[in-house]
Amino acid sequence: MTSPAPQDLVVTQATRADWPVISGWAAAEGWNPGLSDGPAFFAQDPEGFFLGRIDGEPVSAISVVNYGADYAFLGCYLVRPDLRGHGHGLTTWKTALAHAGNRTIGLDGVVAQQDNYRRSGFELAHRTIRFTGTAAEAASPTGVRPAGPADLAAITAYDSACTPADRPRFLGEWLTGPGHRVRVRHDGDRLTGYGVIRPGHDTLRIGPLFADTADDARALFAALTADVPGREVAIDVPEPNTAGVELAQEAGFTPLFETARMYTGPVREHAQERVFGVTTLELG
Repeated sequence: MTSPAPQDLVVTQATRADWPVISGWAAAEGWNPGLSDGPAFFAQDPEGFFLGRIDGEPVSAISVVNYGADYAFLGCYLVRPDLRGHGHGLTTWKTALAHAGNRTIGLDGVVAQQDNYRRSGFELAHRTIRFTGTAAEAASPTGVRPAGPADLAAITAYDSACTPADRPRFLGEWLTGPGHRVRVRHDGDRLTGYGVIRPGHDTLRIGPLFADTADDARALFAALTADVPGREVAIDVPEPNTAGVELAQEAGFTPLFETARMYTGPVREHAQERVFGVTTLELG
């Protein structure tokens, strides 16, 4: 049987209605997407998601989500397993990449694709390691509380200091999504960190976990996991944050897989030392 050629592929923008297809493929790859990620993803850039179809059937996907005028993030790069190796992924990639314009593009690349990303102009910034483990039985620590609507402005400002771009539209959905639990830590009136835990296809997911210090991160991690004793939890830790790696190891979590944070150019200065857990591998 002859496989469809790349010229048979039609790549168009995906809609929210297409998200179950994309997230289903991601789940099949073992990426454990969140159960309610779609609304937050599309809120940031509703034109940043793409599907390739042959005869109307989805066969490939990618997202190139724009954050402001200078930065975009690439994710959800997938081809249906039975149609890999025929150029459909590359065709989808080339079509979608134009959406970023002249922005610097970031991604979290799986090991198998990292050489291809280098050939496309991406350079390694650092490794990110996914740790998984079982949430321990523990009392919720003092000094951490659930976030409320009054915390939105402080969280948004704190988040902006920890990321290469502002993302208020994304956060507006991420902090209030179904099943998303948000915890904050303060020193007096000053926010010293926040974290989110949400349900995924396979395990619960922590992300982001942003904090001033290892003690702040440890308290937030404990608060996020205290509500779910005995449940499996995953967190993606940037390898340069050795305190974050130690935190995951101290909790008894073990490495599951790694990705590479890569960029096509410079990104704005941000407090990488506060990133104990990235928000999501799909949108940075």
